[in-house]
Amino acid sequence: MLSKVCSPIKDRGVKREMSEYLEFSLMERKPKTKVIGVWSTKNANRLGIIKWYSPWRQYAFFPEKDTLFNVDCLADIQSHIKGLR
Repeated sequence: MLSKVCSPIKDRGVKREMSEYLEFSLMERKPKTKVIGVWSTKNANRLGIIKWYSPWRQYAFFPEKDTLFNVDCLADIQSHIKGLR
C-alpha cells in the first residue's frame, strides 16, 4: 500500500484546485499561512500536505509515508507552492 486512505475536506465554499492526477484542498487557514492537502484524484488518498516551514521561511511539501511521485506530479506540486507566495 502506497498511502493512507483519507478523504479531502468537502467544506462548503472551500477552494479546491485540480491537476490531472492531484487535487489541492485548503485544510486549515492559520493567521498568516495556509495548510493545503494534496490528494489523488484517482482514489481519494491523501498524498501529503503543503504548509509553512519556518526554518526555511517558505512553504514546503510534506509527503505521506510510502508515497511515490513522478516528475509531472512534482511539477504540479511545485507550481501550487509557487502560487502560495
